[in-house]
Amino acid sequence: MIVLSNDGFNAIESWQSVIVVPCSTSDKQRARGPTAVALKKGAGGLRKGSVALCHQITTIDRTKLVTRWGSLRAEEMAAVEQGLRAALDMS
Repeated sequence: MIVLSNDGFNAIESWQSVIVVPCSTSDKQRARGPTAVALKKGAGGLRKGSVALCHQITTIDRTKLVTRWGSLRAEEMAAVEQGLRAALDMS
């Protein structure tokens, strides 16, 4: 998962929800178009090549987040942002 919610919100312990983009290793997901953003193995600590499913942006309870693997580089995050713009029709 890629955490998208504002760091300020994430720092407030009583704020229970976190905004995320789920990721998948499914090859079928790669063909979903501009809202499925390919991420290479190692991106943000990923153990396998994955796809950020920007069309499935959601919130989860912060207790579901157990381990932080890493951070995406600027160009990887820019690709995810482009996928989000496509999913939300925000040119």
